[in-house]
Amino acid sequence: MLKIGVIGVGHLGKFHLNNWKEIAGVEIVGFYDPHDDTAKEVSEKYQLPRFLDADELINACDAIDVVAPTNFHFQWCEKAIKKGKHVFVEKPLANTMEEARQLVKFVKESGIKFQVGHVERFNPAFLAIKDMQLNPMFIEVHRLAQFNPRGTEVSVILDLMIHDIDIILSIVKSDVKSISASGVGVMTETPDIANVRIEFDNGCVANLTSSRISMKKMRKIRLFQKDSYIGIDFLNKKTEIIKLKEPQDSNVFAFDIETPTGKKTIAMANPIVPEVNAIKKELEEFRDAILNNTKTVVSEMDGLTAMDVAHQILEKIGNNVITHG
Repeated sequence: MLKIGVIGVGHLGKFHLNNWKEIAGVEIVGFYDPHDDTAKEVSEKYQLPRFLDADELINACDAIDVVAPTNFHFQWCEKAIKKGKHVFVEKPLANTMEEARQLVKFVKESGIKFQVGHVERFNPAFLAIKDMQLNPMFIEVHRLAQFNPRGTEVSVILDLMIHDIDIILSIVKSDVKSISASGVGVMTETPDIANVRIEFDNGCVANLTSSRISMKKMRKIRLFQKDSYIGIDFLNKKTEIIKLKEPQDSNVFAFDIETPTGKKTIAMANPIVPEVNAIKKELEEFRDAILNNTKTVVSEMDGLTAMDVAHQILEKIGNNVITHG
C-alpha cells in the first residue's frame, strides 16, 4: 500500500483528497495545512489526521502531494526529495527559475519519481487525439476565465497560460526560436490578460491568449497542420478533426469540394472522448510510475521547460521586445 501525504488542503487540495480516496493501492496517511479553520473542516469531513509538523508527515509517507501555494512549492518539495520521498507538485513547478532548476537537480541526484500537475495533459478531449500524428504548423489558443481572487498571487501566465504552454511544448517537437508578448494588469499588479506569439525552429507558430478577467469561460486549442485541422475544447470535453482525406470510417461525415487542383474530400470526425476524471487520472499515473518504476507523464524537466517559456514571456511583457534564443 502506497502511503500518501497531502500538503495544502485548500480549494484544489480537497479535489486531490477526494480523488486519492478513490484510487486503489493508496493509503492517505494525513495532511498538513497551516490554516486551522481549513484543517478542522478537512479533518472532520475526510476523517484524516492533521499533522502539525510537515516533517513528521513527510517521514510517515512514501510520497507527498504538494498542493500548497506556489511560493511554498520549493521548500516542501526539497524536504520531501531529500528524505527520499516521491513528489507530486501542482503547477507551476516552483516560484522562480532558480528554485525550479534546484528541484530538477535534487530529483536527478535522488532518483525519486517526480510529477508536475499539468492536468490538461489528462483532459479527456486531449486524450482523444493521443494516437494521432501531430505536426502542427500553426496553433491558436484561447484560455479565458472569470475573475477569481484565488490564484492571483501569480500572473495569468503562471496561473492559466502555463497549461497551454505545457500542452504546446508536448506537441511541438522543436526548440523555441523567439517569443513576443504583451499583457496588462487590470485587477492585480501582475498581468491579468496577455497575448503571446511563440515561434519554433521548425517553422511552427503558436498564438496564445489568456485572460482571467473575461465575462465567459473558454479553453480551446486549434491545431492546423498539412491536410488537417484539430480543435480541442478542454472546457466542454469535445474534440473535432477535419481532414482532406477519404474517410476510413463510414460513420464519419464527409463531403466534396472543388479546389484549383481538383476535387477534394473533406472528412469531419468527432473522436470518442473517454470518460476520464483528469485529476484522478494524473494521480493514478503518478502512483503507477512509483509502483512500476516507470517515467512520470509530466516530469520535472517538463515542468522546468514550461516555466522557462513562461518566464521568458513575462520578461517580454516587461519590455515588449522580441529576442531570439
